[in-house]
Amino acid sequence: MGVRVAVVGEALVDLLWRTGERQARAVPGGSPANVAVGLHRLGRPVTLLTSWGDDPPGALLEAHLGGIGVEVRRLTTAEPTRTMVALAYLGADGSADYDFLAAWAPSEFPLPADTAVLHTGSLAVAVEPGASRVLDLCRRERAEGRLVAADLNVRPAVRPDRADYRRRAERLAGVVQVLKASDEDLGWLYPDHTAEEAARALLALGPELVVVTLGARGAFALSAEHRISVPALKVRVVDTVGAGDAFQAALLDTLADGGGIPADPTALTALLERCVRAAALTCAREGANPPTRDELTTSERER
Repeated sequence: MGVRVAVVGEALVDLLWRTGERQARAVPGGSPANVAVGLHRLGRPVTLLTSWGDDPPGALLEAHLGGIGVEVRRLTTAEPTRTMVALAYLGADGSADYDFLAAWAPSEFPLPADTAVLHTGSLAVAVEPGASRVLDLCRRERAEGRLVAADLNVRPAVRPDRADYRRRAERLAGVVQVLKASDEDLGWLYPDHTAEEAARALLALGPELVVVTLGARGAFALSAEHRISVPALKVRVVDTVGAGDAFQAALLDTLADGGGIPADPTALTALLERCVRAAALTCAREGANPPTRDELTTSERER
């Protein structure tokens, strides 16, 4: 058995509505849930701590995650909850815009005893009352020696107050070692800064590594000592749903394998290259469909 990753955050149902189509299609998703699926496909021991309601979307999620075989701890809440639902409008270029019916109110987080890496982000760090509880969890687990990572995955639809969302992102940066964001996330949070300027501002708040995805332009990473960038792989894009989550799963898997954040620039470069390969493989097929370890290894050999 390898090092276990615990993922805390939402599982939800995406209603995918493509431009020109007359009906939406219900697909299980949610960024943390997608990350957990990605880790499972990479053969990484992973536990997803999440919640959903006793409703039709919740039944779909339970069947989906159970069918894949992801270990799930369904969190208790102080009040009955409904399952999160996201309406994803898919453009002709495969891009997605989201709107959410969000509910997130877990009361406790029973992490497996063998957890070495904790990951969270997205709606789980933006929707109250759960967001504040997740922040406390990250602070506590980092102090106890676990590697804590987060993906901002900014969703203005659930928290349109830019200044408030920026404060929340900065508080999160102060309690994690690894922080990931897209250039779109940073562009919305810091409209008067470049992605690198925003990333450096977040790095100064406490993370040891800030990773920024740039879509078709690849990704870069910042630490106190290094700036590493890698190009994206060229693929025929079907859609971009789940690409960032596949990137994050590969990031967490590599960090777990290596026992923490690599200090060597060559190792950091290899880490980013593996992550962009995972994202590219996901973009080349429909929906949040991350690669297996064999698929990722084969793509590494073919490059």
